[in-house]
Amino acid sequence: MLADHSTRYALARWSAQGRAHRGVLLVKQGDDTAGLALVRAGLDEAGPAGFNVGLITSLTLSTEPLRRAGPLARQLKAVDEAIDRSRGVKEHWAIAELLRVKGELLLLDGAPGAAAAAEGHFRQALDWARRQGALSWELRAATSLAGLLRNRGRPADAIACLEPVYDRFTEGFGTADLTAAKQLLDGLGDAHHD
Repeated sequence: MLADHSTRYALARWSAQGRAHRGVLLVKQGDDTAGLALVRAGLDEAGPAGFNVGLITSLTLSTEPLRRAGPLARQLKAVDEAIDRSRGVKEHWAIAELLRVKGELLLLDGAPGAAAAAEGHFRQALDWARRQGALSWELRAATSLAGLLRNRGRPADAIACLEPVYDRFTEGFGTADLTAAKQLLDGLGDAHHD
C-alpha cells in the first residue's frame, strides 16, 4: 500500500521507503538477491537526506543482510545519521536498537578496536533499553553483547548479561529474538560447564 499510494500521489520519500520495505520483506522471505536490490534502490532513491530509509533498513534487516545491502561505510553512515538525528531532536524511541546495530556493523568491519567499540555500543543500547522499559530491544542488545563476550572468552559474563533479560519474558518464545537468545544461552551453558 505504501508503494502504491506514494506513487499515486508523487510522494518520493515515501516511495523510497516503500521500496526499501519491500526489499526487507523479500530478504526475510529468503530472496536476498531481489530484496537487497530493492533495498539498494530505496537507499539510492532517498539520496543523502534518506536517513529515514536507512533507519528503517537498519532496524529491520538482520546484520548479515544489512552488510550485503551496500558498502559497510554507507551503512555505518546511515546509522550514525539516524543516531545524531535522534539525539538532536530528542526522538529517542529507536536509539537502543540503533546503538546495537552500530555495534554489530563495527564488528563486521573488524577494524582495530572494533570489539571494544562494539561492546561500548551494546552496553549503551542496554542502558537506553532499560531506561525506556523496552524489553525486546534490551533482549536484542543483551544477545549481541553476550555473543561478543562469548567470542572474547568470557562465557560467565555472557550468561550473567543475557540470562536475567531472557528470564523476564513470559511469552513469545517462538519469536526469532527469543529463539536466538535461548540458543546462545544453551551454548553458553554447555561451554561454561565443560
